[in-house]
Amino acid sequence: MLQKPFYDPQKSYEENYENGPFGVFQNKKLYKNSSPPKYNFHGYRVNLPFGIPAGPLLNSKFVKGAFEKGFDIAVYKTIRTRFFPCHPFPNILSLSLTENLTLKRAKTPLIATSDYGEPLSITNSFGVPSKDPSLWQEDVEKAVSYAQEGQILVLSFMGTIKKDQTPKEFLEDFSLAAKLSNETNAKILEANLSCPNIGNEGLVCYDLNMTRKITEKIRRKIGNKPLILKVGYYQNNSDLEELARIAHDYSVSIASINTIPGIIVNKNGSQALPGNVARLRSGVCGSAIKWAGIDQVKRLKTIREKNDYKFFIEGVGGVMNPDDYHAYKNTGADSVMSATGSMWNPLLAQEIKETL
Repeated sequence: MLQKPFYDPQKSYEENYENGPFGVFQNKKLYKNSSPPKYNFHGYRVNLPFGIPAGPLLNSKFVKGAFEKGFDIAVYKTIRTRFFPCHPFPNILSLSLTENLTLKRAKTPLIATSDYGEPLSITNSFGVPSKDPSLWQEDVEKAVSYAQEGQILVLSFMGTIKKDQTPKEFLEDFSLAAKLSNETNAKILEANLSCPNIGNEGLVCYDLNMTRKITEKIRRKIGNKPLILKVGYYQNNSDLEELARIAHDYSVSIASINTIPGIIVNKNGSQALPGNVARLRSGVCGSAIKWAGIDQVKRLKTIREKNDYKFFIEGVGGVMNPDDYHAYKNTGADSVMSATGSMWNPLLAQEIKETL
């Protein structure tokens, strides 16, 4: 049953940032684990290899709520090298989807509403807003301090494409984001290479030549610190094999998948999200994309075993209940994340732990 989400879609991003989180994340009740941490997550011991990916955890207050409710991996929302504004409100809408969002179905319009029911699928369109480094670096330090035994914070970052920017300048900005992130006490970093709702910036992860250059640049900047690449869904297996090769060559892991982009309209067929025409296409999350997340984990596991690669696989997409967590683990995911599912069920981590 859906609960009050800890990120309120009826409020703006700034209202959530300043006044959130909401729902049970506000009640300060601390979940107690019954046994010592025993799972490996990038060299660190965690109580359960399950958490919340980059997106819903806007700041240290949200991270604190996640840790208190038993989510043992918390990914701090993707930061940039400078302030970057959020897309206009609304940023989250429900979708009238009762079936899988196949790639074919995603080519046709999806009707958005404000009614959040089950099976739950949503679109989110934020544009990856970011505070200035002088603000987020200090807040990340605070977020790290909230981790209890068997819990860990991951810091997500990205480079920013600007008008008339050269590829070299983009690489330098990504490198600077890595440097600024590495200056915090976050023990694990994540390079966000996949965000389908950021207009002209596109999906960096599908440019595998640029992905390799970015990964090499980051690795030089952060040394041996654990690094995760967050990517989208790859249709072509040869592209996925190249991504796996990059992961192997630079000792990084793969978080898969982010979202599937869809054409989002209202009941009248007009663009549902206001503003730039680029917002007609927006990322879809929730139960409708679980098939894609499971499929890509399975394919990555096959590639990893065939080539004797050692990277971690993080399964993301459509994890709404404990069965979904176990489905990902049984398919080959080393860790599992839930954004939409955790937002509307802030006790999801506890429910999963009760099944073990």
